[in-house]
Amino acid sequence: MTESRREGTRLRVDLRFDGTAFAGWAVQPGLRTIQDEIERALATVLRLPPLRVTVAGRTDAGVHARGQVAHVDVPADTLQALDVERLAGRLTGVLPDDIAVTSVRLAEPGFDARFSAIWRRYAYRIADHPGVVDPLRRHDVLRRLRPLDHEAMAAACPALLGLRDFAAFCKNRPGATAIRTLQRLDCARNCDGLVVVDVQADAFCHSMVRSIVGALVAVGEGRYPSTWPALIQAGGRRVPEVTVMPATGLTLEAVGYPEPPELAAQADRARALRVLSPDATTGGGAGR
Repeated sequence: MTESRREGTRLRVDLRFDGTAFAGWAVQPGLRTIQDEIERALATVLRLPPLRVTVAGRTDAGVHARGQVAHVDVPADTLQALDVERLAGRLTGVLPDDIAVTSVRLAEPGFDARFSAIWRRYAYRIADHPGVVDPLRRHDVLRRLRPLDHEAMAAACPALLGLRDFAAFCKNRPGATAIRTLQRLDCARNCDGLVVVDVQADAFCHSMVRSIVGALVAVGEGRYPSTWPALIQAGGRRVPEVTVMPATGLTLEAVGYPEPPELAAQADRARALRVLSPDATTGGGAGR
């Protein structure tokens, strides 16, 4: 059964941020975090005590977002005198320059920013040649001046797709599962000459994207064949040869949700423990 919502009205908040100067999304005592800034801004604009904000995915320190999504439950009587359509501008006006709220609207029934999501999409950008280095992009593009064979990296991608245990690419957390469905993994050189790795999954565990990119970079530098990342994944344990890439190049691009009638049901499914079904193939399956 879906968790009961606290009394009040739920708002969906879409935002962007430059994560360079933050210790990540989640509130941490004595450290600057995005969650703390957003909750402080909401309290200021709504003239309320701090409200807890729930986010689609907790980004690590230094990671950026172009399409992050959150929700917050606001007392109904507060909204009666509030113009929700103007709330994004008011919040951005009191937030620091490295955060912007792009949209605030009433959430659809059953919406949960975290559990209703069906995919998160990240992009990791690398400048691997002096001719493509742009100092104006120094915060969201990793400068790594070692030529990369992006075609070899792309060749390594398909074997990682599907429902798998990604423990080899995740930091171990007792009681947590690393089973995820990797829906998309591509590598290409864009029109600016940057090597871009696009990664999309139903969810990610800690350091998963940056570790997968680290394995692909090892292939792109010629240190391992294109078959190597899949062998590491199948091994089920972290190895020192896989580098967790710096946060600089990583951006959360977008979060996807089902149609409104499916929001609550999706949230229920997402809360269930993920396991690999006995008949799951190496290409993935429908198990949880």
